[in-house]
Amino acid sequence: MPRSRGDHEARRRDVSEAVWRVLAAHGFGGLTMRAVAAELGATTGLLTHYFPAKRDLVVHALDLLDERTAARPRASGGEGLAALRTALLGILPLTAEARASNRIWVSSWDAALADPELSADYGRKYGRARHRLRALVAAAQERGELPPGDPDRTAAAAQAFVLGLVVQSLFDPEAFPPERQVRLLDDHLAALAGS
Repeated sequence: MPRSRGDHEARRRDVSEAVWRVLAAHGFGGLTMRAVAAELGATTGLLTHYFPAKRDLVVHALDLLDERTAARPRASGGEGLAALRTALLGILPLTAEARASNRIWVSSWDAALADPELSADYGRKYGRARHRLRALVAAAQERGELPPGDPDRTAAAAQAFVLGLVVQSLFDPEAFPPERQVRLLDDHLAALAGS
């Protein structure tokens, strides 16, 4: 009996979850078809049925991670500067789930930089995120919570700040526990606000 389309998609998601577990544990250096097959309890032949090449496997898994991240419930942050703060907190690895997601994203950067198509896709993703932050910055400026200026520049600086904080907290979690990450973000926002 042939498999239904739903079975096929469910199996692809199972494979993607195995990819995420391998990436979270071993990074991109440890991502091989054999490692994913072992994590899944399957053969590499099964993987190549769904994903003919490692790149196909990676692209699908990262797309699903992006979907999951976008669908993740967000804390309500109010309006203006409070909403900007909430959005930036949502990027930081403050929970085990957010830490694992950030480990996967950061470990994927090397592969993305080596692949022009993936690199362009990442550029678009980060651009969309900056655009969302820009709208929050502009709203905070309209409310007088941030000084007037170029909201694109402020959004880019805020994104760069939190991404740098993500990297530091992944490499040195003892020096950058969640409480310190929150304090540092609050200090950054206070500096932006001129307080």
